[in-house]
Amino acid sequence: MTTASATGPGRHRRRRFLADEHAATAVEFALVAAPFLALIVAIIQTFLVIFAGQLLETVVSQSSRQILIGQAQSAGLSQSQFATQVCDQVRILFNCNNLMIDVETYTSFSGTNVSSAFPQTNSTLPALTFNAQGQVTNTWQYNPGTAGQVVVVRVMYQWPVFGGPLGFNLANLPNGNRLIMAAAAFQNEPL
Repeated sequence: MTTASATGPGRHRRRRFLADEHAATAVEFALVAAPFLALIVAIIQTFLVIFAGQLLETVVSQSSRQILIGQAQSAGLSQSQFATQVCDQVRILFNCNNLMIDVETYTSFSGTNVSSAFPQTNSTLPALTFNAQGQVTNTWQYNPGTAGQVVVVRVMYQWPVFGGPLGFNLANLPNGNRLIMAAAAFQNEPL
């Protein structure tokens, strides 16, 4: 009887099942879909971070020009007024309440702290302090300086990122966000 069942209908059923290719496309798609979707999520998130960083660089360059030529000083712009001008240009992507603006003056370029002003030149980030809710508690300076002084303008933003599939994560802060920072260093023009 064992010989008959080995050549009987059970064997033909197994052979037909193994030869059936109707579901092969669905199985292949299921194997490829997860890594493909993970790649798409990673590309989109990386694009948004790079685009936001470039927008911030452009805005810092444009806004710093007001300090460079003395327009901010002669108009008596306060820190909140300067922040409002910066915010008006980035409102489309950024939450203005989370912008951190730091304007510091120095007597010479050699006296500036470029490791924290330009993180791409050094892997150190500015020292941020956080409260229990994960919000930054630093107090930022606003000193546009006078004619001939060296000024460093930094605008920072905590970009919310999420851990993607397959362990992809762009966070570089302990609270799970990514610090995007743009800076400009210049010497104020004579008035």
